[in-house]
Amino acid sequence: MAAKIFMDMPGGLRMPAIGLGTWQATDDSELETALNAALEIGYRHIDTAFVYQNETLPMNGIHEDRVEMFMKKSLENLQLDYVDLYLIHFAVGVKYFEGQVRPSLDDVQTEKSDHIAIWKKMEEQVDAGRTKTIGISNFNAKQIEKIIKNSRIKPACLQVELHVYLQQRELVKFCHQNGIVVVGYSPLGSPGYNNFIANFGQKPRQLPDMLHDAVIKKIAEKHKKSNAQIMLRYLLQNSIVPIPKSVTPARLKENIDIFDFSLDSEDMKSLDDLEVGEEARVCDFKLYPA
Repeated sequence: MAAKIFMDMPGGLRMPAIGLGTWQATDDSELETALNAALEIGYRHIDTAFVYQNETLPMNGIHEDRVEMFMKKSLENLQLDYVDLYLIHFAVGVKYFEGQVRPSLDDVQTEKSDHIAIWKKMEEQVDAGRTKTIGISNFNAKQIEKIIKNSRIKPACLQVELHVYLQQRELVKFCHQNGIVVVGYSPLGSPGYNNFIANFGQKPRQLPDMLHDAVIKKIAEKHKKSNAQIMLRYLLQNSIVPIPKSVTPARLKENIDIFDFSLDSEDMKSLDDLEVGEEARVCDFKLYPA
């Protein structure tokens, strides 16, 4: 099965079928080097976030009164007049304190989020020319359906954690049936996640280790590819846009070099069978209080 190089979004726009994730890449020189290398190699889909501290609408911006303010902050930080796609980072918002970038665990206070009111403010950002289109991240099917039924501009994409151990098939199916592009973050797991939660005083936990999975390794040997390339290709052939994070030029090249081979039906079935479900979720957001 051939994988698309672009995914079609609502309104005639197209999204490159593989992107570069930048979560945990906050060192300026490291990130600049990685971005320069990525653009030279051919990446044209770069995922950033305000909450990553390298630049989506962050959790403390998820309120109808703060959408435009954070949209403008992002454009100022990125030194751009507009972005191609702007996302709401999470379905639950937290209270905002002036000057705060990323809420700490000590002062996080969740607040009720009116998804429809927020979405209408997101639509205004399209009308104002600050973004070509808009989407969501970490939303479930029920929340997405509510937005669809009350939207003038339909969500262009949903970004969620997706990999061979956490396939979220029903959510992916729902999005595809509604013409929403699905973007998968942490497509190779997230080996650095424990380093991230350590910043919040959280203890490390056992993470899914797909990069050394024997089934994936066997398929990789068959195609003369790496385990990572097999995992990314699997998502592509399921019409999911993976956004693996790397700052190493060799890995950046490896991650995008997945359009010259195809997984056959036997490969796909073997990878389907690796589904674990919620127990394999890396980014569970449990570090934030309910």
